[in-house]
Amino acid sequence: MSTTNPDIDPLLEESIEITAPPERVWQLVTDLPRMASWSPEVAKTIVRGGGPVGLGTTTININRRGLRVWPTRSKVIRFEPHTEFAFRIKDNKAIWSYSLAPTAAGTKLTQRREMPDGMAGLAQGLQKVAFGGIGKYQDQARVGMRETLERLKTDAEA
Repeated sequence: MSTTNPDIDPLLEESIEITAPPERVWQLVTDLPRMASWSPEVAKTIVRGGGPVGLGTTTININRRGLRVWPTRSKVIRFEPHTEFAFRIKDNKAIWSYSLAPTAAGTKLTQRREMPDGMAGLAQGLQKVAFGGIGKYQDQARVGMRETLERLKTDAEA
């Protein structure tokens, strides 16, 4: 069950310019088991069934922030090679996505967290109790998104 909460920003978004072609950046953002090396919150991602990531792929994720550790489950809902990749977190209804656009220098990579259906009530309660509130959690998410993009840029340009 989701509830509407005016404190929840329905869209968090960060972008970065990467001096690498979209094909290279795509290889990285769709390599879900490597996400832990870029995201400060993802500790591990397990692709269910092994195999390549594609539309409908499901994962189990272990997330960590400080001493707090929690699992989530996700499903790939958009998979447009070299253009867009998105997955929905079953547990809180968030959609995390990466959009790639070619530029003169390489690729503009945009990471988003969308909440089009609101946030599950249990997730709201956990953010309030465990993370100091929704606003604080969202501020930390934005910082984490910037860190993730910087680390992806470093690897893409290597």
